[in-house]
Amino acid sequence: MDDEQLLRDQAMRRLKKKRDFTGDVIAYVIVNAFLIGIWYFVSGRGYFWPGWILLGWGIGLAFHAWDVYGRRDITEADLQREMERQRGKGRTYDETDLKS
Repeated sequence: MDDEQLLRDQAMRRLKKKRDFTGDVIAYVIVNAFLIGIWYFVSGRGYFWPGWILLGWGIGLAFHAWDVYGRRDITEADLQREMERQRGKGRTYDETDLKS
């Protein structure tokens, strides 16, 4: 595979991640707005139980955002650094290491 194709594949994966994240944010807003509406109009505005769902799902959404926007891709320099680190430990590999 040539460099242009690798770059294209990487860009496609990145765009898919961004699109998936956008869909998750939209679902988060719509579902939680619905739950807050139930709390407000049906349950008498007592204990704010939707807060637990907002919090739990929000934590998951924050991790997803970090994966999409905060995590950087593994570079060739990262690979070389890790290989040197492994060599320094005297680590050798066999075929079972390569399968996992």
